[in-house]
Amino acid sequence: MLKTIKSLAGELFPQLQAIRHHLHQHPELSFQEHQTMQFIIGKLQEWGIPYQAPVAGTGVVGLIEGQNPQSRIVALRADIDALPIEEANEVPYRSQHPGVMHACGHDVHTTCLLGAAYILQQLRSQWQGTVKLIFQPGEEKHPGGASLMIRDGALENPRPSCILGMHVHPELPVGYLGFRSGISMASADEIYITIRGKGGHAASPHLTTDTILAASQVVVALQQVISRRKDPFSPSVLSICAFNGGYTTNVIPTEVKLLGTFRAMDETWRFRAHALIRQTVQQVASAMGAEADVEIPVGYPCLKNDEQVTRAARTLAEQYLDAEHVKEVDPRMGAEDFAFYSQVIPACFFRLGVASPEKGVGPTVHTPQFDVDESALEIGAGIMAWLGAHIQP
Repeated sequence: MLKTIKSLAGELFPQLQAIRHHLHQHPELSFQEHQTMQFIIGKLQEWGIPYQAPVAGTGVVGLIEGQNPQSRIVALRADIDALPIEEANEVPYRSQHPGVMHACGHDVHTTCLLGAAYILQQLRSQWQGTVKLIFQPGEEKHPGGASLMIRDGALENPRPSCILGMHVHPELPVGYLGFRSGISMASADEIYITIRGKGGHAASPHLTTDTILAASQVVVALQQVISRRKDPFSPSVLSICAFNGGYTTNVIPTEVKLLGTFRAMDETWRFRAHALIRQTVQQVASAMGAEADVEIPVGYPCLKNDEQVTRAARTLAEQYLDAEHVKEVDPRMGAEDFAFYSQVIPACFFRLGVASPEKGVGPTVHTPQFDVDESALEIGAGIMAWLGAHIQP
């Protein structure tokens, strides 16, 4: 069956390329993926795969039954949304939607899962169990489409015993896959801070509350939450990325807004840090004579790859490629809403090499120049089908 899947993936490559080009030309922002949803539905209908849609607004859940469908139930997931980025690539399949681009490879993920679906449907008499296909909206936007798919029952009726997801990896050349057990990606929470005080003339600061100075002190003090309050062996990042206040040279503003992000790889520390951030902001602002509001909406949790499922997936990947082309990848402080699935059922989130061996590592994700070596589509579709047909959680 290994040779059969590889052969089908090879034969399917021109169609995979056409699918990816269509998706790349017609990107849609998070929770607005209506045309993308219809395109996915059209392919599933064409191949005779039953589905449910819409789920969580613009998601699709397909179901492929092999022999003895109840013997093994697994899920394969792809995210389908794009980013608010103007594409800079001059390619025939360039985005046709101004200011919107598949700059994170979700067009590749969707293409590979569609390819895997076609292969599994063609070979359904040759494998055991059921494969659930999850095409998920809104990975790039809070609260994360994964949380809404779970809310709307994507992991029920039937309930998978594990879930697998794949992400493009521009640091890996085409022909390689990357795996890591345990915590592999960080949690991600947004930080919104407002510093308020009595504004006034810059020449009379004693008659005002200097909100600019208070906010500056807050920015500096927050870094001590990481440097002095955190276990040094627990990775964590707190970045203030926007400082908005004032409008001219001689007026101290009444309000300053700070925006930032907090990342952690330990859920206990994550929520302790939330309390410390609030405490630090309030105390520093108060010491400067200002008032402060702090909002930290709970975002994506840490992504935990189940050791047993990841070990089984890696072994299968080594069979599909070879051990030399399956690598251990480093943990990342980036976040992924696939983490929500990993909090509910055993999960494995792995990496697909997309860098051209000749060109080396290209532009990273979330940039206007991001693109992939499309020969990765054949490997991505094949490995997803191979894992879907054989993973034993």
